[in-house]
Amino acid sequence: MKSTFAAGLVALAIGTADKASAAELKLLISNGMKEAVHDLAPQFERATGHKLSIRYGTSAFLQRDMEAGEGFDVTVVPVPSIDAAAKAGKLDTSTRSDIAHSRIGIAVRTGAPKPDISTVEAFKRTMLNAKAIAYATAGTSGLHFITVCERLGIANEVRAKSKTLPGGVLAEFVVKGEAELAIQQISELLPVEGVELVGPFPAELQLVTTYVAATGAMSREGTASKAFIQFLKTPAAGAVLKAKGLGPG
Repeated sequence: MKSTFAAGLVALAIGTADKASAAELKLLISNGMKEAVHDLAPQFERATGHKLSIRYGTSAFLQRDMEAGEGFDVTVVPVPSIDAAAKAGKLDTSTRSDIAHSRIGIAVRTGAPKPDISTVEAFKRTMLNAKAIAYATAGTSGLHFITVCERLGIANEVRAKSKTLPGGVLAEFVVKGEAELAIQQISELLPVEGVELVGPFPAELQLVTTYVAATGAMSREGTASKAFIQFLKTPAAGAVLKAKGLGPG
């Protein structure tokens, strides 16, 4: 019943394609939106008849590939990457639309004590006391985290005990016992089995990331691409975004 209702909302919002007009769309989706889009993609395909080919990745790498000329129909990435792709002429900017926003959080291994991060001072103590901290060196969350550490005067100490990757699932370091804390978008921490969310950064240290959708400038599937963006803005999609730790745009 629930899936029927969701499909009905989608059909009302964007219409249903017939088989002759069904398209195959190539999507470039930031990792912060991965879990939500993973659940939403089949709903869109069932409701419209269109097919989706999806590549997920760190936003900085998706931006690089768009600027280098990789073809795509729709992308959903943070504002800085959208701005850069638009400046490079890779987007139809008339289709630009805010989809969701996310906050950065901290996770620990399931069952481990949750440290105090409720204030700036408590956050600073927790970072100094942790034996190892995992974060992404090319991801939005990791870059902001190091900026915060520099602001707090603890960047050298944090770097000395860091467990890093350019992007990906940083909470795996915590699952394996190689780090006590994982720093990443909350939407990327929640799906990882074996870790628990401590909470978001204190408001004074937080970065709210807005994920923006747009169609590719060279897309030949403009109607279907716009339909997917509109689908992401339906109430049914909004409910999924919330469940995945994202605020609808």
